[in-house]
Amino acid sequence: MTAVEPEQAVLPPRPRPQAAPAVPGARLRFGYASGSLVTGTFNTLPGLLLLPYLTDTLGIGAALAGTVVLLPKVWDAVLNPLVGRASDRTRTRWGARRPYVLLGGLAAALTFALMFSGVAAGTAGAWFTGAGFLLSATAFAFFQVPYAAMPAEITTRRQDQLRLVGGRVAVIGVAALIAGAAGPAIADAGGGGIPGHRWVGLFGALVITIGAVGAFLGTAGTRGDRVLESEPSLRHQFAVARANAPFMALLRCGVVQSLATGFMLVGAPYFTDHVLHDSDATGLVVGAFVLPNLLTVNLWSRLGSRIGNRRGYAAACGLFIAGCLLLLASPDLPLAVVAVAIAVTGTGHAGQLLFLYAMLTDRTTHDTERTGRRQAGVFSGVFTTGEMLGLALAPFLYGLVLQVFGYASSTDGESVRQSSTAELGVLLGFTLLPVLATAAALTLLRGYDRLVAAA
Repeated sequence: MTAVEPEQAVLPPRPRPQAAPAVPGARLRFGYASGSLVTGTFNTLPGLLLLPYLTDTLGIGAALAGTVVLLPKVWDAVLNPLVGRASDRTRTRWGARRPYVLLGGLAAALTFALMFSGVAAGTAGAWFTGAGFLLSATAFAFFQVPYAAMPAEITTRRQDQLRLVGGRVAVIGVAALIAGAAGPAIADAGGGGIPGHRWVGLFGALVITIGAVGAFLGTAGTRGDRVLESEPSLRHQFAVARANAPFMALLRCGVVQSLATGFMLVGAPYFTDHVLHDSDATGLVVGAFVLPNLLTVNLWSRLGSRIGNRRGYAAACGLFIAGCLLLLASPDLPLAVVAVAIAVTGTGHAGQLLFLYAMLTDRTTHDTERTGRRQAGVFSGVFTTGEMLGLALAPFLYGLVLQVFGYASSTDGESVRQSSTAELGVLLGFTLLPVLATAAALTLLRGYDRLVAAA
């Protein structure tokens, strides 16, 4: 079937959007960025602890555990574009996106604790955990898609959009740092096993609540609540997205890049346990990976303003790959050197996030300026779907790698000693798989500048 061109989907004349504020103030930038507490916590805590919780506390085989983590995010892949369209067509006195940010965030907080409630062990406990994850992921979709659409509507100036995105990336780092360091510590302090993970669920719910309320209050009064005309049907909106060649290239890249990020996140506890043989080092590893989000965003932003977002993304990928390759030698390296290698990888990751989100905002703004129609929700919904698919496939594929290399599960909350073959699988999943995924993402984005020039 031939894709419907944007012009075919538009029936009435296209009104021009009203001008948005040129310079978002500090309160607005901080308020918008606080929403990334939700994003960072929701992605980090399940990404870091859910698969080990299933394999080493509930005693589930690695392949089944990966499937339990995968299915709720596959559901999100279906739901996100529908949420985007709904927010595109919403009119309230609080604006189009902000009610979703508040209510979706609060619902995600309420359901988050169900993932780690541990009402049963074995297969029954695994599927109950999956059900909790499904509910929380559904609520998160109603937060994340409208939240990601907001920068393109808050301001039309590219440099100000980059500042909003930069703040978002920095706070993702804050949330990941807090969750990555505090999550394992809270589980241990709570007695480990199922009781300890229940406290992790409550902690995550608290941080998500703070982020959702902060984003709702902090973005009050923005012009992002203006309502433009949108495409008459979801089918037409998908056709518009498919017809936007630069966006589709960015989407394919984002899926594979999220896969690389997911491999490192889900592999961190296994890496510290079975490669470094120091389970207490998980917080150090996660901290070294996400701390550069706070320290290097401004540097990446300056580089992007000089060489462009696509070239900046390529530079960030190169740094990410270099760090991962150095980590292949982790069994023979001192812990301090391993931490430095992870920090190098994390610095690259910070740039990857910044430039991907900046390019997404560019595409959304350009489309609105060109058509005069509101489609930010559809673009952010489809892109978020791609991110969720990558993050969902990572635990599933990592679980398959562990299964193939003979990883042994446990039911007492402590991982058992693994064979040298299983330890090799842990190392390769944490290092080589992210390298391969990042190389593929770079290849998929290779013609992006040419597509932008032709758009």
